[in-house]
Amino acid sequence: MKSHDFLTDSYQTAEGAAAWPYSLLPSLFYYSRMLRIVLRSSRMARTNVYDEEAWAASSRDIIEALEKVGVRFSIEGRDHLKELSSPCVFVGNHMSTLETFVLPGLLVPFTPLTFVIKRSLMEYPVFRHVMATRDPVVVDRTNPREDFKVVMEEGTKRLSAGVSIVVFPQTTREDQFDPAHFNTIGVKLAKRAEVPVIPVALKTDAWSNGRFIKDFGPIRPQKTVHFAFGEPLTVTGNGQQQQAAVVDFIQSKLDQWQD
Repeated sequence: MKSHDFLTDSYQTAEGAAAWPYSLLPSLFYYSRMLRIVLRSSRMARTNVYDEEAWAASSRDIIEALEKVGVRFSIEGRDHLKELSSPCVFVGNHMSTLETFVLPGLLVPFTPLTFVIKRSLMEYPVFRHVMATRDPVVVDRTNPREDFKVVMEEGTKRLSAGVSIVVFPQTTREDQFDPAHFNTIGVKLAKRAEVPVIPVALKTDAWSNGRFIKDFGPIRPQKTVHFAFGEPLTVTGNGQQQQAAVVDFIQSKLDQWQD
């Protein structure tokens, strides 16, 4: 992915993006490249020069590293991001670590951004310095009531400051989308802050979960990475209609993307 691709409505990995030596051992070559990207970003973060532009550039480097080992990307619906006149809440399913690394490159060109993240991401060596610069909303995932309060209060502060937020309402990462595990916290945050919701459907199991370290599993180039962004939704009433629309959007896209 080149810099000018960040503003296009859709994106498909070009033929020939993979490099033959790297695609033979995709996990080894990808993670070695990823580590260099994260180390460079962490050094910049510790010296206070890691801004949003640098974050987006690191994300683009991650995409290119994945493409180099044979992973193909298909991205659609970014025309909806051009419609934004305010910050918003991006609400999506959660499948792997890949989306946390890749979404900044897709979204920052259109809006300032941060994430709701689990506290463990703020404790990873090296990586924690990068995340700290993005002022994320941090939850513990031990007390749902307390997490809800944190997201409502801290999320509203970020949105009021003009920063959009990515929320993954599932309690765990799942290869199979289960609406029963997809709570309404993103829609409720958008309603409280009086900003729109944008549905995000993704299929990122090309970066699988690990046996020993869940966030870092084998890279599987045979699986295409998909992202789709829906149109902005204004939350009305109790938000049930918008929650249903988000769920329907995600489910319909996942049905289309069956391998």
